[in-house]
Amino acid sequence: MVQAYILVQTEVGKAAAVAAEISGITGVVSAEDVTGPYDVIVRAQADDVDALGQLVVARVQGVSGITRTLTCPVVHLS
Repeated sequence: MVQAYILVQTEVGKAAAVAAEISGITGVVSAEDVTGPYDVIVRAQADDVDALGQLVVARVQGVSGITRTLTCPVVHLS
């Protein structure tokens, strides 16, 4: 299982709607609107890196109102 945080920038005034729509996507654990340089932070999971990429590119980035995303895979350092 691969997990990642996806940092999302949205059009002005669209953060709440974007977070709500992203929350309904399979593989998304949570989507919260926040303040700062990013408008929404998403926690997502997938079976592998390729599936995570498909989730981000095909599903998350397709949500109306998104201007940019940055995907940060979770790593477990021993």
